[in-house]
Amino acid sequence: MIPSNYLRQLFMKKILFAICVFFFCAGLTLTQAQTVGLFENDSHAENGYTLFTVGNKTLLIDNCGLLINQWTSQYSPGLSVYLLENGNLLRPGRIPGDFNGGGIGGRIELFSWEGDLLWSYEYASPLFHQHHDVAPLPNGNFLLIAWEKFTFTEAVESGRDPAATSPTGVWPDKVVEIEMLGTSGINVVWEWRAWNHLIQNFDSSKSNFGVIEDHPELIDINFEAIVGNPGPGGGGGSDWMHCNSIDYNPELDQIVLSSRHLSEIYVIDHSTTTAEAAGHTGGNSGKGGDILYRYGNPQAYDRGFEIDRKFFKQHNATWVPAGYPNAGNLMVFNNGNARPAGSYSTIDMIVPPIDADGNYIIDGSDAYGPEDLFWSYVADPPGSFFSTNISGAQALANGNILICDGNAPLFFEVDLDQDLHWEYKSPLLSNGTQIAQGSTQQPADVFRATRYSVDYPAFVGRDLTPGAPLELDPLPFDCEYFDGPISTEDFAKIDLKIFPNPASDQLTISWQGDETLQVKAYNILGKQVDSFVTQGGFVLLDINDWANGTYFLNVEGYGVSKLIVAR
Repeated sequence: MIPSNYLRQLFMKKILFAICVFFFCAGLTLTQAQTVGLFENDSHAENGYTLFTVGNKTLLIDNCGLLINQWTSQYSPGLSVYLLENGNLLRPGRIPGDFNGGGIGGRIELFSWEGDLLWSYEYASPLFHQHHDVAPLPNGNFLLIAWEKFTFTEAVESGRDPAATSPTGVWPDKVVEIEMLGTSGINVVWEWRAWNHLIQNFDSSKSNFGVIEDHPELIDINFEAIVGNPGPGGGGGSDWMHCNSIDYNPELDQIVLSSRHLSEIYVIDHSTTTAEAAGHTGGNSGKGGDILYRYGNPQAYDRGFEIDRKFFKQHNATWVPAGYPNAGNLMVFNNGNARPAGSYSTIDMIVPPIDADGNYIIDGSDAYGPEDLFWSYVADPPGSFFSTNISGAQALANGNILICDGNAPLFFEVDLDQDLHWEYKSPLLSNGTQIAQGSTQQPADVFRATRYSVDYPAFVGRDLTPGAPLELDPLPFDCEYFDGPISTEDFAKIDLKIFPNPASDQLTISWQGDETLQVKAYNILGKQVDSFVTQGGFVLLDINDWANGTYFLNVEGYGVSKLIVAR
């Protein structure tokens, strides 16, 4: 009888031999196994350019992981970064001050495409300090989040429990709209302060005393003290809300904030004046600066329990933009700290409950819905994907989701079936040093990654010639680019016609000449539903087995056409 340990040794030798043959055939050595850079890019990925910041550098790479452009600041990130439609870069930077919470910024900078500093301003003082995020507006202004400082005495006078209050007071968040003036000036256009929308049931002698559950439009100043959630923040617990993202919806003229420490998102009305934003009436909503909608943790306003909680120290609350699949939905990177089922991260999308008049629906004493998530990305197994802080997710025009696992730091694109189509790992240390391919060094965290499509206005007239990969000792380049911007000019070259549109049971494709065309049809989730080769200038397709919905026909060499199937 052959000993089992001998069989195991023989089996392992065969496995090692097979591995060695594989790497030899690939022209690699075992010490050159891929650890950073581009891992995946297929034809279902949203073709474009991905922006992220490491240390004092902001980098723009293409879908093959090659450098397109970079900007250098004298300051560490503070934390988000945005490429504007005119090609300028809007970037907060970190400066010291009287605040010391996570995500601290304080300086906002505007760079040209070429990297020249066009404008800067330090929104920081002993009483306030910008942090985490900004949001560009269509009018050229931008929104920022800032802490504002209230002393221990001021907090207690507003009903805060003294036993739960830091000696340094509390730092509730405010939102400020900034107009840039000259090269170093600002005009404060608009302001909203959480401090004006507080309630408490601790001290009946204060003017904001009330029944918490009767006022979901207000924030309980003692909530984290009541439930022991989330524990000390910056400034020894003064960073009570810790809002870590801001997003603007131009169709609604509304703002969504993400409060990590309270595990909630808040929608507020931007159509108000500053005076109205300080009160409870006015604006399109008629509710002034009160919260229009909140979600994630209904126990924060006494309309639920821990079991009803959906978000766990989330980041990056955003609306899916108009014109995209699932437009109008809200999405977060749900970090998942201390979930009852274990700590793991998800990307969660919800359909906010809105009536025909655009009002957010809340019934009686119930919490804000929805009860169930519209969609969620969950890794298999769930615990294999966990970023304790930072991170983000972005809805893309093709219906996919770009995810930034900030602690990895890994960027990857999935469709709504959770199939992977693009994956990239940053190869940079916090000081900008490039990591060599095959190295086991841990790259620096990345706050967020943002994809801009190839037809984004910032790229018009720019030199987008790809440079080198960011990593040292890169693997041989074999990446392929897919699906450039749709070009009606290319269709015109062969007089391509696709009709009827909308279609029901049959679809006609015709073109001039006898050229052979490869056509692939994808549904809105990026899944291929059909593929065929046509020749002779005309083809009639039977599409009875295609479900109703939106499709994209990719005609190889000529572009993409949108098709609606409706019966």
